[in-house]
Amino acid sequence: MLKAIAIDDEPIALEVIKTFSSKTEHIDLIGSFTDAFKAMDFLKMHSVDLIFLDIKMPDISGIDFLKALHQPPMVIFTTAYSEHAVQSFELDAIDYLLKPIALTRFLKACNKAFEQHQLRYQQPIKDHVFIKSGYEQIKVALAAIRYVESNGNYVQFVIDGKKIISRLTMTEASDLLPPTTFVRVHRFYIVSKLHVTRLDKRTVWVGENEIPIGPGFAEKASELVR
Repeated sequence: MLKAIAIDDEPIALEVIKTFSSKTEHIDLIGSFTDAFKAMDFLKMHSVDLIFLDIKMPDISGIDFLKALHQPPMVIFTTAYSEHAVQSFELDAIDYLLKPIALTRFLKACNKAFEQHQLRYQQPIKDHVFIKSGYEQIKVALAAIRYVESNGNYVQFVIDGKKIISRLTMTEASDLLPPTTFVRVHRFYIVSKLHVTRLDKRTVWVGENEIPIGPGFAEKASELVR
């Protein structure tokens, strides 16, 4: 999960980012600021992975704010104006979101940031994962996991011919699995690309198992066939 802050002189814009951030498992929004200089002080004491940064602010522009940082984290610019798009990408911005920001565009930008973060800190590729079930750590081949289903305070890893129950949240389960292979298609389901047999706008089939595509997850679900 990416630790993020948002900087915008408009409180309403910050509320939108807070609301949208709560809808993705990749973002932990740990601070929001209408004052860019207070944000700069915060960054001197805290490390973050990502900044949602407005460009046109009264005391300092988002462009100049980013240039002032010694080791800037990833940035997604947010603005009501399009004229700074080229300059923002020259500064290696992850994305450039025009206001009013659509949820689908916001989620797409967050996914790009998460994938970029994964590439920067990529670990050697593993073909297995250890799943804690009760007092045991069970070694499971990633290729054997068909899908993951939330069940109250637990998740079920559905594996060829059996299920492993683990006391994890869906976010924790998602962090355990490589995003190149496993896609979250619903609040309660994560699906392996390797086992998808059919797909339409509302449903994913894993063998004979029908898994619903949740509201707001349609774009994510489309990754199953890429």
